[in-house]
Amino acid sequence: MKSAPGTYIWWLILVVTTFVYESLPENAREVFLRQRSTNIEHLDSDPVHVLIGSALWTSGGGLFYYLVIFTVFHATAERWLGTWRWLCVAGIGHIGATYLSQGLVLLGIRMGTLSESMRDVVDVGVSYGLKAVMAMLVWYIARPWRWLYLAAVLLSVVIPLLDGTTFTDIGHFSAVLLGLACYPLAGGRGTWDPAAWARGVRAQIATARAARATP
Repeated sequence: MKSAPGTYIWWLILVVTTFVYESLPENAREVFLRQRSTNIEHLDSDPVHVLIGSALWTSGGGLFYYLVIFTVFHATAERWLGTWRWLCVAGIGHIGATYLSQGLVLLGIRMGTLSESMRDVVDVGVSYGLKAVMAMLVWYIARPWRWLYLAAVLLSVVIPLLDGTTFTDIGHFSAVLLGLACYPLAGGRGTWDPAAWARGVRAQIATARAARATP
C-alpha cells in the first residue's frame, strides 16, 4: 500500500501548533488565533500568510479526533491521488470555500444585515480542506456505494444550513461542491468496491480458519 506522508506531516504540525496554542494564557488565545484568521481584514491585507497559516492551527484539543479523520479521509485520498493532487484538492477546498464564505460575509456587511465586527472574526482550521477531500472521495468509491457515500457527505453539510446558517456552514457546503468539482484530478485512477473488499476479507478469514483446522 502506498504511504501518505503529507497527511501525517500535516497532523504532526497540528500537534505542535496545538501544544503552542494551549500553552498560552486563556485570555491571549482568541487574539492569537485572530491574528492567523482568514477573515476579511486579513484576506485583504495579507492573504497568502493567513491562508497557509489558518490551515495549521485549531482552537485546541481534538488531536486524536484529527488523527482518525486524517487517516480515514486524507490518507485515503493521498494514497489514491498521490500527494500533489491530494494537496490540490485540499487547497482548492480551503482557499475556495474561505473566499466564498467570507465574500458572503462582506456582502452581508455592505447590505447592513451583518455587523462590521464580522470583518475580524476568528476563522481558522482544517475543516474546509477536509470537506473537499471527503467530497473528492465520492469518485474513489465504486457504484452503487458511491451514491450512498455522496448522500452522507451532502447531509453532513446541508443539515447545519437548515439550522441557523453561519459563514462556517456556508464554507463547508462550498468546500463539498468544490471537492466534487475536482473530479478531473482523479485522472482515470481506479475505484474501491466495498462489496469486493468485504468478499476478500471473508475469504481471508475462511482461509485462516481452514488452516487452523487442518491437523
